[in-house]
Amino acid sequence: MKEKQKIINIAVIAHVDAGKSTLVDAFLSQSGVFRENEEIVDCIMDSNDIERERGITIYSKNCSVMHNDVKINIVDTPGHADFSSEVERIIKTVDTVILLVDSSEGPMPQTRFVLQKSLEMGLNPILLINKIDKKDQRAVEVVDMVYELFMELDATNEQLDFPILYGIAKHGIAKTELDEESDDITPLFDTIINHAEPYPDYNDEPLQMQVSTLAYDDYIGRLGIGRIYKGKIRTGQTVAVCKADGSTVQRKINQVFVYKGLKRTPVEEAECGDIVVLSGISDISIGETICDEKFPEAMEMIHIEEPTLSMNFMVNKSPFAGRAGKYVTSRHIKERLEKELEVNVGLLVEPLETTDGFKVSGRGELHLSILLENMRREGYEVAVSKPEVIMHRDEKGKLLEPIEQAVITVPDEYSGAVISKLNIRKGIMTSMSGKDGYSKLEYLVPTRGLLGYRTEFINDTRGEGTFVRRFEKFEPYKGEIPQRINGAVIAQEEGVATPYALDNISERAILFIEPGTKVYEGMIVGMNSRNEDMVVNACKAKKTTNMRAAGSDEAVKLSPARIFTLEEALEFINDDELVEIVPNDIRLRKKYLKELERRRSGR
Repeated sequence: MKEKQKIINIAVIAHVDAGKSTLVDAFLSQSGVFRENEEIVDCIMDSNDIERERGITIYSKNCSVMHNDVKINIVDTPGHADFSSEVERIIKTVDTVILLVDSSEGPMPQTRFVLQKSLEMGLNPILLINKIDKKDQRAVEVVDMVYELFMELDATNEQLDFPILYGIAKHGIAKTELDEESDDITPLFDTIINHAEPYPDYNDEPLQMQVSTLAYDDYIGRLGIGRIYKGKIRTGQTVAVCKADGSTVQRKINQVFVYKGLKRTPVEEAECGDIVVLSGISDISIGETICDEKFPEAMEMIHIEEPTLSMNFMVNKSPFAGRAGKYVTSRHIKERLEKELEVNVGLLVEPLETTDGFKVSGRGELHLSILLENMRREGYEVAVSKPEVIMHRDEKGKLLEPIEQAVITVPDEYSGAVISKLNIRKGIMTSMSGKDGYSKLEYLVPTRGLLGYRTEFINDTRGEGTFVRRFEKFEPYKGEIPQRINGAVIAQEEGVATPYALDNISERAILFIEPGTKVYEGMIVGMNSRNEDMVVNACKAKKTTNMRAAGSDEAVKLSPARIFTLEEALEFINDDELVEIVPNDIRLRKKYLKELERRRSGR
């Protein structure tokens, strides 16, 4: 009888930008996964276009490497708080985690969240201090900070006895001592194998596997991904699926895949401990258990954190609707959102009372704006309302709202502006410290108060501050929080914006459009310097007379217009405004395009 293959599953957990995906690249390139003539891309696991552009991981992914006859399955996890529902489920499927911490930043709020989940699951982490080649590295101090974090999170003695390595992920180097010589990541491989026990041999027990992630393939449909806890799974096998509601149904598995390097490879049979991908069960969902048909035994369901923010996705009804997009009806939007629900579990979709839209709730602005960005690139047109925070009520009927922890680092000269803005937004400072000309502020702020704040923060700190936030708890409602103070500049007619008209408007407002932009009545073309809305004619041309031609005055010199990204646009709008998202543009508009309608609704 052949010996069971040794399998260890690891997850790389860290804060955004600590170098998770780069470390996984090093694992893959140094374990001989790539052929010699193969082109190797940076952050190979970030396969989605948006992940590449923004340099962030959104969806967790799997790959595997071999080291000394041990198969190591590696799971790359997202670092942003908006994707925390991904992280929790992943941690259930691994034997140990590599906690990656930046050698100068130290542990950040998101590090804390992911680590807490790992410790609760009873995992013994490995600490890797990354980027030790930075000028301002303080690795020794950061190790002490991590110890303190472990203590705060009630780690056991065994968990506190974690191995510590130092590395430069982008050069593929890891070492056990700071002053040691090393030119590859073998020390990290060795630590994983010595520190984590290979998965025990439960091959002879009845099958039990839990689905932790979903994927979708255009050819073979919905895929369930998860770890086999007991037994083996075979292609063509009939299994029992234990559903979330407690019922059990019988299904047949079409194909079984495992990861070899980055590739999904079909196999006849997979053993316990391995991470497998199954096709053929069209109604599989996260947290469900796949069992031997004769011994159905459900595992504990996976708790998925509930949404904190909602937006209305509506049919685009602007005068320019349908000019750029392929998918413009509510049926198209509904089908696309249903497809998203197949794989995106942190999302909730409900129809609006009117027939032309849906209320979509998610884990944060980033979570929802990435869905919108994907839809825009696929050719959809949608109009979106201002994000709203989801409130709760306690047993006595008192209104509760989500509060976030915000950790802010800014140059000292800007800290006053940041403090006064956060105080207006009902923030409470919990700590403040200073070092080398920078202030580190920690705040508890209502999520409502942080909506629309990021752009102001970047302006107030001249782009030099860092701003990190994560959900902390629900607290009683904090009262009114002031919205954007400046009014909007609204176009009064359809046409093409002229330099002459924009030059006149720019004396009283910041422009959002360039000359030559097509505008329509009710479209927002700028921000007023005062607090009321201003209606303007952006298409006014200069009159010609007998004395002069239209172009004879000196050329108009305009300041560059402020162009919004999708997130900035969603942050900027007020309750009576919408963002119109089409494949080639993002426009801001009033909900009611005609001035008379706006006046009526204002009453």
